[in-house]
Amino acid sequence: MYSPSNTRYENMLYRRCGKSGLKLPAVSLGFWHNFGSNACMDTMKALCFTAFDNGITHFDLANNYGPIAGSAEENLGVILKQEFGAYRDELIISTKAGYTMWDGPYGDWGSRKYLLASLDQSLCRLGLEYVDIFYHHRMDPETPLEETMGALAQAVQSGKALYVGLSNYNGETLQKATEILNELHCPFVINQNRYSIFDRTIEKNGLKEASSSLCKGIIAFSPLEQGLLTNRYLNGIPADSRIRTDGRFLKESALSPERLAQIRALNEVAQARGQSLAEMALAWVLRDQVVTSVIVGASKPEQLLDNIAAVKNLDFTVQELAEIDRICGV
Repeated sequence: MYSPSNTRYENMLYRRCGKSGLKLPAVSLGFWHNFGSNACMDTMKALCFTAFDNGITHFDLANNYGPIAGSAEENLGVILKQEFGAYRDELIISTKAGYTMWDGPYGDWGSRKYLLASLDQSLCRLGLEYVDIFYHHRMDPETPLEETMGALAQAVQSGKALYVGLSNYNGETLQKATEILNELHCPFVINQNRYSIFDRTIEKNGLKEASSSLCKGIIAFSPLEQGLLTNRYLNGIPADSRIRTDGRFLKESALSPERLAQIRALNEVAQARGQSLAEMALAWVLRDQVVTSVIVGASKPEQLLDNIAAVKNLDFTVQELAEIDRICGV
């Protein structure tokens, strides 16, 4: 059985989710890619071991992560049972429900029936009695917000989740959801949204400002823009890159000449800071206290170590921030 490093908590930065009692590592491990049914169990274990050995205590999942849907939770369930049994109380396990998971009218969106059934299924796949954070994965334009938030509250009241979160919400809906969850005395602590140097949506839709004013945390996914904000594409598209091997989420059209020029210019800023482009991109997302953590994916343990190095320098000068904005056309 796996035995973790005795120094695992020495170099990681931990931040509180808003004003709650829950702290997350500045870098969290995401299971969106590389933990599905087509992944190698030894590699998945190596990623989890490397993460935990270096203070990453948070593993982030969703019911539909794979491929196939549900397989990421199943694989983590195996790893938890075989290797992490003695360390469950040192881990934060989160999962979500909100996207299509099974056929028919009850396997999608935000109804009470779907959310609570999905959570039961997730716990079965994970082999756990509870998750630490249960998210609603996306806003539902038809189900009353009161019903969705009530289901999240029920998840906590039943002991199947300790905290709840919202994912892919905007600032206006976040305000309304918070009022409902406060009335239900539900421990809503964090928002999960896409955020990167290239994607400033949460600054434009009010989510970042609302999270700060409501004292809720933010955890950012795709902080490296699916690998564009790394040195991976500085000299073209490698044959083994995600663009070439899996075009579902990152298309070749995303790497336009204009985008490539921006990536190369940002890399020069990173080099002047003594960081890799990936380190600077993660540091930029974490630069203020509003963002609690960034979720990173990795196919190799070495990539995780490179990402963790970002916490060594989260400070930016006014000039550096202005130059990054100029490069991005902000």
